[in-house]
Amino acid sequence: MEIGGLSFLGGAMVLAAVAATAPVDSFFALKTNSLAGKPVDLSQYRGKVVLAVNVASKCGYTPQYKGLEALYTELAPKGVVVLGFPSNEFGAQEPGTAEEIATFCQKNYGVTFPMFAKGNVKPGPDQSPIYAFLTASGDVPSWNFCKYVVGKDGKVKAFFPSKVTPDAGELRQALLAELGR
Repeated sequence: MEIGGLSFLGGAMVLAAVAATAPVDSFFALKTNSLAGKPVDLSQYRGKVVLAVNVASKCGYTPQYKGLEALYTELAPKGVVVLGFPSNEFGAQEPGTAEEIATFCQKNYGVTFPMFAKGNVKPGPDQSPIYAFLTASGDVPSWNFCKYVVGKDGKVKAFFPSKVTPDAGELRQALLAELGR
């Protein structure tokens, strides 16, 4: 069957391709894989305030895992979730396999917050959809442990560079402000 010079099947494929590349308007519309390789629909975090962090095991900022876990433990009951996204793009500081990353985080920092499959945070053809959405805000990580605050509405509300620690007043203030909205 032809419609407008395209076969119906071809047109359907074009529409599917367009739908697959259409801009996403909410963090909670995205899907990814857990560190264990299982599919995760981020809509499960809708209504929560998200702190998304690009993490690495062999970075000078790696001790921030301890602060991230403390923040998660304290604020999760109030509606804040910390999400870790390993990346090997900055100084090749996350070379491990998913199993190695999980073991390292649990053994050294007792990490219980959700961790996801390793991906690319820098803009380009290999950038993960998660970071394509996050960096559309104009803030692009320049190193590991950059932090994005995502509001309950799924929009990026704040960005903090690596040097801002999980216990920094300005980060806490941004999270608590979003909780109150």
